[in-house]
Amino acid sequence: MCYGVQFADQPRKRNTAFSRQMRFDMICEASDIEHRLTKPNHPWTNGQVERMNRTIKEATVKRFHYDSHEKLRTHLADFIAAYNFGRRLKTLSGLTPYEYIAKVWTSDPDRFILNPIHQMPGLNT
Repeated sequence: MCYGVQFADQPRKRNTAFSRQMRFDMICEASDIEHRLTKPNHPWTNGQVERMNRTIKEATVKRFHYDSHEKLRTHLADFIAAYNFGRRLKTLSGLTPYEYIAKVWTSDPDRFILNPIHQMPGLNT
């Protein structure tokens, strides 16, 4: 019986001359992104991610039953879109996450690879 989906195939001996770099780390490196790790068994050092994971769980798997992974994926995508484009956050001065990104992009577009204005869902999505 399978209880979850494995996110990474991590070998037992990771930091050796023979271990290969993980796909996520390769993408981060190619995009000039620093991948920082927290200490094992210290979730409080990763508070923002833990809080967002809790928010997502409370809105999805703790509230609804899904007959398939596909239904979960669909509902999760809908929730993330509603959150990013509709939820106004105090920490962002009342802006939605998307509005905040668009505001930062207009003042400093060099920080972005893609124009976030083109990522907004519209009639053709």
